[in-house]
Amino acid sequence: MDMRPIGVFDSGLGGLTAVHSLWQILPEETLIYFGDTARVPYGGRSRETILQYARQDVRFLRSFDLKAILIACGTVTTTSLPTLRAENDLPIVGVVEPACRRALAVSKNKRIGMIATQASVRSGAYEATLRQMNPEVEVVCKACPLLVPLVENGRYQPGDAVIETVAREYLEPLRQEGLDVLILGCTHYPLLTDIIREIMGPEVSLVNAGAESVHTLHDVLARRQ
Repeated sequence: MDMRPIGVFDSGLGGLTAVHSLWQILPEETLIYFGDTARVPYGGRSRETILQYARQDVRFLRSFDLKAILIACGTVTTTSLPTLRAENDLPIVGVVEPACRRALAVSKNKRIGMIATQASVRSGAYEATLRQMNPEVEVVCKACPLLVPLVENGRYQPGDAVIETVAREYLEPLRQEGLDVLILGCTHYPLLTDIIREIMGPEVSLVNAGAESVHTLHDVLARRQ
């Protein structure tokens, strides 16, 4: 077994939700996590700036002689994944394709919602991936720019009037769309699962993009032995 570590990075603490899944699915692995809390959030920045930050994040992690990298960041995945893969000679897994596969597997009416940062929504990556997998799918995307800063500041507990008010303002229009699946396209958002589920209702399945990416990483490592 290759005992080199797996590198994981995000703009802040949100990627730790993916690390939690990694510990459950790959408990024997050594993990190195980098959260760029000095520059969080990435979601309101330009594609060029996000790529610059992502390259720096990868360069730092690669100083540890990794065997793979998990981009536990929807913003970086949607804007920079192809470039990072082209520039690096080790497996790099993002969150978009795994989340889309899971959403399509779960959905019955093929009306899928996705919430993420402004940069992720602007990229159109989730819509393009879903429609490539199933041209008949209907996709409704919503940027939620205030959620990451609130989570980074510890405002994610049920009963917190601030986060509940902001989340409801973002999610109420989506609740009216007849969705049966909602992709949490930012790894900060699983910390809001209870709040989101309360707003969206039990009939809407939530897909954790970070957790789904861990299954893909597991398969990649297994193929490479």
